[in-house]
Amino acid sequence: MRTGIATVCLSGTLKEKMQACAIAGFDGIEIFEQDLVTSPLSPEEVRKMAADLGLGLDLYQPFRDFDGVTPELLKANLKRAEAKFNLMERLGMDTILVCSNVATATIDDDDLRAAQLAELAKLAGDHGVKVAYEALAWGKYVNDYEHAYRLVEAVDHPNLGTCLDSFHILSRDWDTAPIEDINAEKIFFVQVADAPKLSMDVLSWSRHYRVFPGEGQFELHKFMGHVVRAGYTGPVSLEVFNDVFRQSDTERTAIDAMRSLIWLEEQSATWLASTSAEAGTEASAAVRRRYPMELATLPKVNEPAGFNFAEVKADDTAQLEKLLGQLGFGFEGRHRTKDVQLWTMGQARVIINEQAASHAEPAIAALGFDVDSPVIASARAQQLRAPVVARKVQADEEVFQGISAPDSTEIFLCQGSPDGTAAWTHEFGEGSEPSPAQRNAVIDHVNLAQPWQHFDEAVLFYTSALALEPQPFAEVPSPSGLVRSQVMETSNGAVRLVLNLAPAQQAQETARKTYQEHIAFAVDDLVATARAAHQRGLEFLQIPANYYEDLDARFDLEPGFLATLKELNLLYDRDANGEFLHFYTATVGSVFFEMVERRGNYDGYGAPNAPVRHAVQYDSLHRV
Repeated sequence: MRTGIATVCLSGTLKEKMQACAIAGFDGIEIFEQDLVTSPLSPEEVRKMAADLGLGLDLYQPFRDFDGVTPELLKANLKRAEAKFNLMERLGMDTILVCSNVATATIDDDDLRAAQLAELAKLAGDHGVKVAYEALAWGKYVNDYEHAYRLVEAVDHPNLGTCLDSFHILSRDWDTAPIEDINAEKIFFVQVADAPKLSMDVLSWSRHYRVFPGEGQFELHKFMGHVVRAGYTGPVSLEVFNDVFRQSDTERTAIDAMRSLIWLEEQSATWLASTSAEAGTEASAAVRRRYPMELATLPKVNEPAGFNFAEVKADDTAQLEKLLGQLGFGFEGRHRTKDVQLWTMGQARVIINEQAASHAEPAIAALGFDVDSPVIASARAQQLRAPVVARKVQADEEVFQGISAPDSTEIFLCQGSPDGTAAWTHEFGEGSEPSPAQRNAVIDHVNLAQPWQHFDEAVLFYTSALALEPQPFAEVPSPSGLVRSQVMETSNGAVRLVLNLAPAQQAQETARKTYQEHIAFAVDDLVATARAAHQRGLEFLQIPANYYEDLDARFDLEPGFLATLKELNLLYDRDANGEFLHFYTATVGSVFFEMVERRGNYDGYGAPNAPVRHAVQYDSLHRV
């Protein structure tokens, strides 16, 4: 699949955008007119730079408001078009995007539109240019891709074809199956963009909220599957208008964009194989070879089986050690060659890392996940442009396959075991004797704060590299405003990762994390765990009495149980599937811990209690 991206997707100058696209590995680019107009580079210099970078110049865009106009305006439009065709000759480009008219069309007549497009096609042919006609979702008279193609067919000129844009099609819920009926030779260009499902006017939705494939909720793999079946062989190019992307680091955004196309290519190949198999034809690679466009796939991996460990990095570890001990974790000793500690409770493992942590307050630094084959999983992640993280090891020590997440959290892919143990724990020296009353526990979920400019990138990263499924996002009120929360999890809930959109000030902190994150541990008996922790002197997050009055009103709890919740600062939630009990510790650095108990088939996170937690933590942090 030939990959492309429109320069409008990125921040920076045209030169910076082209360099970033080449570094990310794109085959070609679309030049957005404004980027060229504002560039000090001449068209000839742009052409040479593209050649030096190995980038094709695939599309010049956009040419607006051409069709459905009066004869006088048509004459002016043709003059304007000829100037662009001459410019394209200097650039060495042969395809221009012409959008259906939005502003100046006054005549709703398909015969007139076809006649005017025919004049444009003839002029384009004289200059060796192809015109890709696109139906904008908010076009005045033409807003449907099938309507646009009927006009192309009516003109029947070799220099006029159509452009299929996933946003303009999927935002209007148009059926994508008829794409397969379009003559592939008349599909001159394909643009893709994802988007969250929003209730707003299509123009505003398009101009501000498009995202890269895998970061929204459109069925892009199905759209692309139909494009492939139609026989299209040209570029598949990203056209994303997004306020955040155009303020973010240019090179990093380009890499994220490339990751999204790699992911889309794999998802489309999978969809094609599965639908062909359902139809009773051959599946897998043999099916893909039936179509002119070859779709590459990635190494196959299963979703993680669970958390292997969580790591917190700190300079002064005394508070962390005290907190874990009060929760009931046992100290397993120090690593024999590294300045790190291991603390465990059942199968929940926490590493405290003191290496290169000078003057660093406690912060979540790494997560380990149990996977079937760490080497294959790492190879997949690297093909998805994930940066590799390497750690020094001795000859007889476990070699972890590591990659870096968008928020700089290190992700380690570990060899899972059927009994949930970890072979690397033998590398730690003798710690304290385990308490006979030590409880069984596992890591239930981890909550990570995401910088505002990398939130969408993180969703795609964990979807594509770790096979986690994004759930519908929620917004939780807090004293600092609404907190956007995105749950990523495996199908069986063995791995649950909660991504919170951090306040903007975290983006300004380049050296350390400043927004609160936490690790949650699941136990079988939370009340007993809380009582034991209280006896050890644990400082609980203090929950207001008003919360328990409201709790009683909502659930009509048994008085003794309600008194126990209030006594121990426990929070409670219930739904049709079960119950959820949890409590929080005080915050150390940017880290706090949560202990939870899931009863029945409760599958949530106590969302109604989140505003309480945010308010109490805010008050605690700002208390004089």
